[in-house]
Amino acid sequence: FRLNDVNALLATVPGVVVQAAETDRIYYSARGFDIQTFQIDGIGLPFSFGIQVGSIDTAIYDRVEVVRGAPGLLSPTGNPSALINFVRKRPYRELKVSANAQYGSFDALRLDGDVSVPLTRDGSVRARAVGVLSDSDSYLDRYHLRRWTGYGIVEADLGPNTVVSAGYGHQDHQSRGAMWGANPIYYTDGSRIDLPRSANYAPDWSGWGVIDRQIFGDLTHDFGNGWTGKISVLRRANDEDHTLFYVYGNPDRSTGLGVFSYPGAFRGTTRNLTIDAYVSGKVALGGREHDVMLGVQRGAERYLQYSGYDQNAIGVSLPLVTLYQGTFPYPDFPATYDLSLDTNTRRETIYGLVRANLADPLKVMVGGNYTHATSNGYSYGTATEYDRSNFAPFAGATFDLTSSLSLYGSFAKIFRPQNELTAQNEILPPIQGDNLEAGIKGAWGGGRLYASAAVFRARQRNTAFGVFNPALGRTTYTPTQAMSRGIEVEIGGELAPGLQATGGFSIMTLRNPEGQPERTFVPRNTGRLNLTYTPAALPALKVGTSVQYQSSIYYDPSPTIRLGQGGYALVDLMARYDLTDRVGVGINLRNITNAKYLTSLNFDQGYFGAPRSVLGTLSIHY
Repeated sequence: FRLNDVNALLATVPGVVVQAAETDRIYYSARGFDIQTFQIDGIGLPFSFGIQVGSIDTAIYDRVEVVRGAPGLLSPTGNPSALINFVRKRPYRELKVSANAQYGSFDALRLDGDVSVPLTRDGSVRARAVGVLSDSDSYLDRYHLRRWTGYGIVEADLGPNTVVSAGYGHQDHQSRGAMWGANPIYYTDGSRIDLPRSANYAPDWSGWGVIDRQIFGDLTHDFGNGWTGKISVLRRANDEDHTLFYVYGNPDRSTGLGVFSYPGAFRGTTRNLTIDAYVSGKVALGGREHDVMLGVQRGAERYLQYSGYDQNAIGVSLPLVTLYQGTFPYPDFPATYDLSLDTNTRRETIYGLVRANLADPLKVMVGGNYTHATSNGYSYGTATEYDRSNFAPFAGATFDLTSSLSLYGSFAKIFRPQNELTAQNEILPPIQGDNLEAGIKGAWGGGRLYASAAVFRARQRNTAFGVFNPALGRTTYTPTQAMSRGIEVEIGGELAPGLQATGGFSIMTLRNPEGQPERTFVPRNTGRLNLTYTPAALPALKVGTSVQYQSSIYYDPSPTIRLGQGGYALVDLMARYDLTDRVGVGINLRNITNAKYLTSLNFDQGYFGAPRSVLGTLSIHY
């Protein structure tokens, strides 16, 4: 389906919701709560602000793993939502080359190449390199995104039982005509503004710039007798340079006045280092073999943010009749920015798991992690200091009903310290919560088809809900509490010869302790279905469809005004044909019904998603 960036990919995953509150900052959620941790090869730290800034290209990853629920053993700190793990491409022992050229609607151009080569005759030392250039205009007026990605890895066998690897990844995301926040979408009387899909208030000079660099390495050793160990190191350096234009307020229906300017310039640097080491193996006890894992992880991060403002450009009235022309002049930003945020965070964790094989059909898992988290520094003049420790237990069990069906149940707790500040400059307490679920899973045809059904209850306290405060020049947060209950059904694999499917449906409620709906900008029901078919009589052809459905959402900016987005479904089509064993062509049609929808209602602003579009691909592989 040519899911070239993470946002497009995760939008097809059952139970995951992708919401673009701004053109270049994305919120992800599952089971009603934010997903705030992306891992790479199993390690990583939460987002600095609980939100992804800039896009992520999928070309350098072999696959993306999604674990819904509270993954306490997989992530020392997190939410009872889901964990996203990006698994990097690794070198092959033989020569493999592939390349793609894509062009489509809005002058979208993408070129990518992937080369894996053995550096020794037997492939014991091998390397792989990936490069991508993506350059595209947009259905939004003036918006343009240019992204290039580079990746290289070398892997070597240090003997029959030891493998070492090291590599480097680099991504440069640069946009212009980009929104900070989104469009005002209602008048002061609460009625909606009739906006075209292309509406964008941002001038050409407004843009997000993010450069993300990664240096990584790992060492894996097989000790024999079922015991293995691994040490992984990840060093990330993220540099941001944003020159942005925000607007606040809502227009009066009769005069068109009431919207005001708020431009800002920001530079930020993030440096973090994460080290993880674990051993796992089997122990014999009571005539049975049991699985044991024990590991440690340490992550440290420093984040600096510099900000600059032109006070004469703040609070300028922007009449609705000219707001979307994007003509606001470039502000006179200061040559030297102020250091507004400087935080140092550190997390040290010990984690372990015992999977006891009590009987042929019954396995019981008990484990958890103990995390010590510290922070020092300040945010807009307020100290962001904490020193907290927490033990998060995990327990689960599986019971095999038949050779194809298993029952399971699990319980896990979560813990995540925060640096977010209230309007009174008080740091929010840590996020705490838990996840309880039970279900049934099945696999048939030697694993070619699987299905699962689960019921869950997820609770979370002290969730940060943020609103931009023009008077303070920053987003301020309030803590909220909520509990979600729901059902998830998922299926994947080969339904019939040549017919492949992945998909699922999620139904939930999400309420606060008073029983009132909470986080109403998160859809309660979502559905995903991805189908591809290759006819036996024409194996060179593959056709498919992808459907993403979500139920209605709403946001109440005041007791008398409600903003809503009705439920909708996006339908994509694809076709691919192999001209030869090494050359193929493809076409992707997206949003074929041309549905018009708001990308999110996380705040009282919004913009519309992309209309119908087409993308063509020429592929070569060797």
